[in-house]
Amino acid sequence: MTALLAKVCGLTTPEDVAMVLAAGADLVGFLNHPASPRHCPDRLLPALAGDRAVLVAVTEDAGAIAAWAKACGATWVQPYLPDRRGLGALRAQGLRILLPWPDEPGQEAAEVDLYLWETGASATGLLGGSGQGHGLLHPPPGPFLLGGGLHGPVLRERHALLARARQEPSARRLECRGFDAASRLESAPGRKHPGHVEAFVHLTHTLEQP
Repeated sequence: MTALLAKVCGLTTPEDVAMVLAAGADLVGFLNHPASPRHCPDRLLPALAGDRAVLVAVTEDAGAIAAWAKACGATWVQPYLPDRRGLGALRAQGLRILLPWPDEPGQEAAEVDLYLWETGASATGLLGGSGQGHGLLHPPPGPFLLGGGLHGPVLRERHALLARARQEPSARRLECRGFDAASRLESAPGRKHPGHVEAFVHLTHTLEQP
């Protein structure tokens, strides 16, 4: 059985990074987007997470993402680029790509390591971290992490829905590799609640791959 990955996103302080790592999170997200309450002003903070760091960047410049990764030693990036032409430049730098895939029609497959199947900005007005779920209507064309308002009961429900969907011939390509959570794990905007984080990571690691 392949273990599911638990990604905790939106870290902003060294204390929360240490806590999330101690809880056993497999991936730890750091957001560069000043408009968000989860914006991480310390661009070297991801170095504390080592190879578990994921740089989440809202930008038009793939080169800026690559430079950030080089500065803090990160190997994973989650790029919110206006188009996908910059993905090749990131791959050329040896970076692993977690590509946002909003639950919306009309998207094309890309050469990436994982997709992040999340609620689209057209529904929330936000890029990621909205705390809102989605309809699971437009799955990614490859392995993915599922995001969108996840915490204990909702995570169990989503896991069960994915498991049932896998039984349908038209949904055999669903390849869930784990779950991503941010705002539902917070005690305040940008600050994580230890109990919520521990419960999310533990539950993710105890669930079977749907």
